[in-house]
Amino acid sequence: MALFDRLKDQAKNLQQQAQGGRGTTTGGAGHGSSHGSSRGGSRAQLVGVLKTQLGSLKTELKSGAYRDASMAMCALVAAADGQVDAAEMQQMESLILGNDVLQNFPPEQLRQRFHKHVDQLTRNFPQGKAEALQEIAKAAKKPTEARAVIQTGIVIAGADGHFSQAEQSVLREACTTLGVPPAEFQL
Repeated sequence: MALFDRLKDQAKNLQQQAQGGRGTTTGGAGHGSSHGSSRGGSRAQLVGVLKTQLGSLKTELKSGAYRDASMAMCALVAAADGQVDAAEMQQMESLILGNDVLQNFPPEQLRQRFHKHVDQLTRNFPQGKAEALQEIAKAAKKPTEARAVIQTGIVIAGADGHFSQAEQSVLREACTTLGVPPAEFQL
């Protein structure tokens, strides 16, 4: 639970920075706030804060690189434990299509890219992971997009109320691939 509290505080800091200076979403020193800091429901609060923060950047997150990297990230999170069953696929697809920022893109494009990566990951996880990380790396050119890809992954990973070690591991690898320090997201 402590990980979610740290991520929630980091997300608040990033959100405050984004509101104060549009597009300057560097992590780090915070502007403390007691708003919403109760421990009860911290996972749901984290997901809510990150969704809000991503929503505030919606107009900036319209590139194909962000779309493709986010779908690769979602697939990595879904398959982090090495398998994805039909119910999990349906839940992930629902989360993706319901995500405010990802509504910048046609649903069929999102579905196609997500399923392509999930198929690769379930067929041969090491090879699929390498290909997903290559796709994620394309977002590294724009720091705002790179961080948004990680935030999207955290939102998807935390949506079920459980943030597994395998999910944390793939998120750390994605951070490294994007040149974003994992510590920025307390990973």
